[in-house]
Amino acid sequence: MAGSLRCDESESKVSSLEEDSRVNGEEKEMAPTVPTSMHRSGSRPQLDLSGAAIGSNSEDRNPTILLPNQSDDISHLALDIGGSLIKLVYFSRREEHSPEDKRKRSIKKKLGISNGNRRSYPILGGRLHFVKFETRKLYECLDFISSKQLHRGGVDSPSWGSGRQSNGNIIIKATGGGAYKYADVFKERLGVSLDKEDEMDCLVAGANFLLKAIRHEAFTHREGHKEFVQIDQNDLFPYLLVNVGSGVSMIKVDGDGKFQRVSGTNVGGGTYWGLGRLLTKCTSFDQLLELSQKGDNSNIDMLVGDIYGGMDYSKIGLSASTIASSFGKTVSESKELSDYRPEDISLSLLRMISYNIGQISYLNALRYGLKRIFFGGFFIRGHAYTMDTISFAVHFWSKGQAQAMFLRHEGFLGALGAFMSYERHGLDVLMAHQLVERFPMGAPYVGGKIHGPPLGDLNEKISWMEKFIQIGTEITAPVPMAPPGTTGMGGFDRPSSRGITLRSDASAALNVGVLHFVPSLEVFPLLADPNKYEPNTIDLLDHSEFEYWFTVLSEHLPDLVDKAVASEGGTDDAKRRGEAFARAFSAHLARLMEEPAAYGKFGLANLLELREECLREFQFRDAYITIKQRENEASLAVLPDLLLELDGMDEEGRLLTLIEGVLAANIFDWGSRACVDLYHKGTIIEIYRMSRKKMQRPWRVDDFDLFKRRILDCRNKKFPPYKRALLFVDNSGADIVLGMLPLARELLRRGIEVVLVGNSLPALNDVTSNELPEIVAEAAKHCDILRKAAEAGGLLFDAMVDAEDEFSMKSTSVPLMVVENGCGGPCIDFRQVSSELAAAAKDADLIILEGMGRALHTNLNAHFKCDALKLAMVKNQRLAEKLFSGNIYDCICRFEPIENQL
Repeated sequence: MAGSLRCDESESKVSSLEEDSRVNGEEKEMAPTVPTSMHRSGSRPQLDLSGAAIGSNSEDRNPTILLPNQSDDISHLALDIGGSLIKLVYFSRREEHSPEDKRKRSIKKKLGISNGNRRSYPILGGRLHFVKFETRKLYECLDFISSKQLHRGGVDSPSWGSGRQSNGNIIIKATGGGAYKYADVFKERLGVSLDKEDEMDCLVAGANFLLKAIRHEAFTHREGHKEFVQIDQNDLFPYLLVNVGSGVSMIKVDGDGKFQRVSGTNVGGGTYWGLGRLLTKCTSFDQLLELSQKGDNSNIDMLVGDIYGGMDYSKIGLSASTIASSFGKTVSESKELSDYRPEDISLSLLRMISYNIGQISYLNALRYGLKRIFFGGFFIRGHAYTMDTISFAVHFWSKGQAQAMFLRHEGFLGALGAFMSYERHGLDVLMAHQLVERFPMGAPYVGGKIHGPPLGDLNEKISWMEKFIQIGTEITAPVPMAPPGTTGMGGFDRPSSRGITLRSDASAALNVGVLHFVPSLEVFPLLADPNKYEPNTIDLLDHSEFEYWFTVLSEHLPDLVDKAVASEGGTDDAKRRGEAFARAFSAHLARLMEEPAAYGKFGLANLLELREECLREFQFRDAYITIKQRENEASLAVLPDLLLELDGMDEEGRLLTLIEGVLAANIFDWGSRACVDLYHKGTIIEIYRMSRKKMQRPWRVDDFDLFKRRILDCRNKKFPPYKRALLFVDNSGADIVLGMLPLARELLRRGIEVVLVGNSLPALNDVTSNELPEIVAEAAKHCDILRKAAEAGGLLFDAMVDAEDEFSMKSTSVPLMVVENGCGGPCIDFRQVSSELAAAAKDADLIILEGMGRALHTNLNAHFKCDALKLAMVKNQRLAEKLFSGNIYDCICRFEPIENQL
């Protein structure tokens, strides 16, 4: 565990973030990390990479990868030891087992889900971590491996905890020149043998895996604008991989294991660092990059305007700012080196080398007819000027026909390839959706650079958080942003981002740990087109949009902390954790305010989920548990009267009242400031009745009549009756008890199977799948329809009857079932749902999405292979205006049938 390292030592020992150990460029790329006690034996435990998914550190290019299906007791470690940097990829287990209760077993049997090797969300088998060291700090790297016992399975392995350690010959996969150079050192210090893998094999294997398996691994970067690119894995090959390390390798990749190094140049990251060190006396690569931020290359470079009296050379398309000769101006001036500013030298040198790499890369792409060029390596390290310069060169020379793309794991490709070489795990068949990019979970760039291993001990996280508070919270931009204007081959005007600096290795460091969210590895089968599906309705890359939500979430934070602390009994420990959570989440918000794209493609759903993950990281399992229980009890008390009222209506009036009831009950949402204010004006029942009385049609979106025809006309056999409906429920209390349960009862009455779909993990006052059976059981005490359906669906059991026997009994009732959705936030991404939900969806022909999170913030524009009803009350004025040109408390009833005649 990271607790094995002292806080002050870990600042200098390890950097798991993109900006951390910014030293010499390296001819390798990024890789996930894996602890391992490796014996070369065919019977050793196998690493299960199926369904791998990103879980992320505090950086946008080194995200931790989760391994949800890993069950064997193993740990793996792989190394890429280059001339400048050592990159580690290690695997760590995480024990987080959810009980396989009686209800879940019965639902699985009902849905025909076999246990097999698949593990149901939210069990997490383990994670892949990314760590890097300067090669000159080899012994610190060895100390890190030893302190975490990565070479013996890791401190989190059962064998380590029991004191049983292997004395056999431990073998670690490694690549890079250092695998040969330092093999004896590893043997002497750790007692391990390095099994050397070919550098190019590892590099290409790592790149192919990331490009095929991670949804937003690749991105373009031009004029300071980052745009993520979704790669079609069926159309990935061929491409040119340009690995910019100390030198540069250019590799034509034709497929898995099919590649050819077609070119390269000795002018790379080592050239920039070497010449920069001689010319500027900088002591680190970071310092050299930082100097470039404040430079003006026109003081050193000869520009076209210098030759033509400030004029463009328009005939051949060159602007006055085009660089005619790098460092050319120094030839005609009688100045000494000391007369030139180190900042100008650094910028001129950076652009010279970056342009050269971009031009040579394009010429090789042209030679082989390749349109896509992927750049990686630690020379780039997410530096905006570097990426913009390379992008401009490729765009300029190709006349816009080719584009430069960069990789988030740009420096770990070789180490990842070495990790994968332990065994072939069928990684080539991984679909993009199975490796879903998660946002980073450590505290981001506030008060200096943040690095170090993920901290496993909660007290250590909190103490670091408190230390961080003492250091201060001044925000600095994570990477320099290029100015917006570019002209000619010179590329850029004088940098405008003065004062925005990179953090050096000596900066204050902090990492509050990695938060964990487990994707469920299944694409929802009823998505009309998974490749075109985008869950987020709101794009937070729009700065004004994020600014608004930043304010909303910041204002809501004190109330959320109060609720979280109260849920833990208000103890001093809970208060301390609450303060740490508030600081960590505020740091994330501040990081995103500085750079909205810092965590990848980020929507409102991700932001809301991030908040919940932060709560869980500081061990607030369910901040609203007390409130939910109180509201459930109050709502269940009045449910019998509501059901009696409904039973006295004709079916058309009853259906309208039910939909009105769902919309009225959806007003209860502790995530909405407007709704929180309502709670001070009356009891939950009073507010519900008031809301129902104000239901007046037409609603802002009103497709009720269309839905009514589809439901009622099936009695006349105009349409086939629905067989199974999936009801994605939202909040606890009145929302589920007085809104969705009565609607579910009506569908059951009509012979339609009903599956209630609840959250896997708590989020605000949303009802979870674990809470639903108890709510249904209480409601069933007052309703024969619900009781029989719950028994048929495995939600209620006779104490004297075993679950297996229960299902062998022939029930004549239509079943009511409950499944988890695989989510831990208030929204839902249908690219990653639980295996239970995916199985239930296969026979479903009606989807009902309820609530702002599931029907508006996400999936408002989603299309399905079956009929869909989207129901929500809008509880945010900005959202109402943006999506519907409406007002707060507007009602949305959108029905989307697949039958064209409707």
